[in-house]
Amino acid sequence: MISATKLKSVDFYRKIPRDLTEASLSGAGLSIVAALCMMFLFGMELSNYLAVSTSTSVIVDKSSDGDYLRIDFNISFPALSCEFASVDVSDVLGTNRLNITKTVRKFSIDSNLRPTGAEFHSGTVANAVKHDDEVDEESVEGSFSLTAHNFDKYVHQFPITAVNFYAPWCSWCQRLKPSWEKAAKIMKERYDPEIDGRILLAKVDCTQEGDLCRRNHIQGYPSIRIFRKGSDVRSEHGHHEHESYYGDRDTESLVKFMENLVTSLPTESQKLALEDKSNAAENAKRPAPTAGGCRIEGYVRVKKVPGNLIISARSDAHSFDASQMNMSHVINNLSFGKKVTPRAMSDVQLLIPYIGSSHDRLNGRSFTNTRDLGANVTIEHYIQIVKTEVMNRKGYKLIEEYEYTAHSSVAHSVDIPVAKFHLELSPMQVLITENQKSFSHFVTNVCAIIGGVFTVAGILDSILHTTIRIMKKVELGKNV
Repeated sequence: MISATKLKSVDFYRKIPRDLTEASLSGAGLSIVAALCMMFLFGMELSNYLAVSTSTSVIVDKSSDGDYLRIDFNISFPALSCEFASVDVSDVLGTNRLNITKTVRKFSIDSNLRPTGAEFHSGTVANAVKHDDEVDEESVEGSFSLTAHNFDKYVHQFPITAVNFYAPWCSWCQRLKPSWEKAAKIMKERYDPEIDGRILLAKVDCTQEGDLCRRNHIQGYPSIRIFRKGSDVRSEHGHHEHESYYGDRDTESLVKFMENLVTSLPTESQKLALEDKSNAAENAKRPAPTAGGCRIEGYVRVKKVPGNLIISARSDAHSFDASQMNMSHVINNLSFGKKVTPRAMSDVQLLIPYIGSSHDRLNGRSFTNTRDLGANVTIEHYIQIVKTEVMNRKGYKLIEEYEYTAHSSVAHSVDIPVAKFHLELSPMQVLITENQKSFSHFVTNVCAIIGGVFTVAGILDSILHTTIRIMKKVELGKNV
């Protein structure tokens, strides 16, 4: 059995009897300083242990949302009509989706970006608009020409006024002209405007009456508008309430449609009965846009490859005057990927202040086509997108967001001007990870602080004590 004497022999901390030790004023002061240093360094180490530290790395993109990226947008075009506004998507793999409507909403706005009504519904449009096969070059003109001087007079005189807004250079207008004139002649014979007075078929040359066409928000040719007496009231925003015709453009279809309009006039009950029996006629007409601008909002999903998001005027049965198209716009919102709630973003920014500074870089910015740029101006945005993930110390994903840089420019286009967003997605992603701190490392540092300060203070005390003793001996030697 091991005796107590043998155990005492391995004692690292042998004690010196108190009566053999000597206290000094310098030692007391040095002890106080050492204690204060220990407390200060302990506080610094504790603060460092409790603080959040992160490490940033760049790795190959391993997104949880698969091969597709969601793009949310809300863009206002003060000079693009909702009637023809189209959202298109294309990429380098050959994907080409035109006029996306399922996830896109349109709202008519005025030049000051104020909404002028409910959501604008484009409705269903036939794949191909039917025209007359035979063109009679010697057809008699049956429609009445309207100008800015007599337009309001005739529109308010007849219960129904059907107006063809056209441009002579437009190929679609040239195809419509014979059918429109024939239909106008037939309706004139059946419902003489001077005798019957229920309907008038007219036309407006937009190359001669530009102000009149702009007042009625005509951007595509031909545009057939149906004005009803008493309902075409100009509101405080300066827009009209009327309908647009999108049906077939052959003589038979036009005459049939006009007949339905006339027969719907007598009573409201007859009108409702007619609507139930003639769905085709109702599908051919829809409310015309109430203003010349459009706010387009919604989202699209695109492949994670270089591509384009394009917003432009598009129609398979209308022509556009490129010199009159103005693609000025205000980006209310443009973001990528899953939406991050403001609360989640603010919580992460407490840990990482710089995160989220570039996920909405274009929000609130306006891009205007000024007159000094001329006509046919396309506004392009070059956007480079990088994904960022933030992981906590337990491996849980805090947020997943896409940040981007954007460079914008204007270019003169040969074709119809557009607003184009060039998208470049990085194959890499930024991974920000919260570092795990070891408690044992913290304890080791605390022990090192205490032991280090104690040792250094002991060395200083020994040096100081020895120096004082030597100085005292020197003084005694001098006195002797």
